Amino acid sequence: MNFRTAIRRTCSLLLGGVMAFTCAVSAVAIAFTDTGVRVRDPWVLEHEGTYYLYGTGLAWNGYGCVYSTDLQNWSDPVKVYTPEGACDGETDWWAPECHYYQGNFYLFATYRSAASGKRGVAIFRSADPLGPFEIITDGHITPKDRDAIDGTLYVDEDGQPWMVYVGEWTSNEDCVGDMMAAKLSDDLTEFVSDPILLFRATDPRWANGGVTDGPFLYKTKAGRLLMLWSNTDKKGYCVGIACSSNGKVDGKWRQQPWELYKATDENADGGHGMLFTAPDGTLLLSVHSPNVATEDNPTTAVFVPVSDIGTTLVTKEKDNLFVRLFYRLYYLFDRFAAAFDAVC
Repeated sequence: MNFRTAIRRTCSLLLGGVMAFTCAVSAVAIAFTDTGVRVRDPWVLEHEGTYYLYGTGLAWNGYGCVYSTDLQNWSDPVKVYTPEGACDGETDWWAPECHYYQGNFYLFATYRSAASGKRGVAIFRSADPLGPFEIITDGHITPKDRDAIDGTLYVDEDGQPWMVYVGEWTSNEDCVGDMMAAKLSDDLTEFVSDPILLFRATDPRWANGGVTDGPFLYKTKAGRLLMLWSNTDKKGYCVGIACSSNGKVDGKWRQQPWELYKATDENADGGHGMLFTAPDGTLLLSVHSPNVATEDNPTTAVFVPVSDIGTTLVTKEKDNLFVRLFYRLYYLFDRFAAAFDAVC
């Protein structure tokens, strides 16, 4: 057993007790806003005082959006893209994300190709968040011989755009999904590096599934680069957090020991998370919940208040002194262990 492993086990015993106590005293239902918008993979973009919500299921044969100025009253769905040109999509119109980049709006979205039969991510551009969007990539920008979904945009401190995306479990012999990344050209039309593997679905201690859904990158107020992503735990769909060792996309990604959002006795499961800021400055986690809809409980977009505590993110209900201390010690010990391994 190397020093890093030993100290992590010691940390797990010591700090796990603190975290268990914290969870026990804060085991309350997560406060959230159910938007009532029936959608999966909800992505929210704020632009000039209006909130645009994109997601799976808001349009047939293409991508759709609803919008609001108060996050409570939402428009009817607007179709923002209908297949044409280099897009040969036939089904699986999944997870559109809209990013404002260099004066235009870009959809990063998934569809199944009629030619290859594979799911992949393409990029679309418009001058308006409600479209119409046009495809700017040569069909799927992700490898065309494999299933790949849920592409997201991240621009690093050097101005380099990246796509982080899911290497879907359906293309892997062991049925375990991958989280992948590649550099993008400045105009977002092509990859300018080979894709790299960031981590796998089975890496977290809490995971019991093989999916790597919905990546979203976020830099905390203390400068720590985090990735929100979804898998399943014992209670269902959930949102976990991974942290980059060097604050860069191509760093070593470590999985935090507990989920950010998960099912409890008081709230349903949910996932495919992203973050945005409400008009009052509250940081909100957007997820769809529950993951499996019923007639009495349809899947909708749900907004959960979260806190940026510098070291990581926690839901508002778990933001207390014990949790802040736990994560400060957690990352302190990890940095110490990494330094020791590097020297020895």
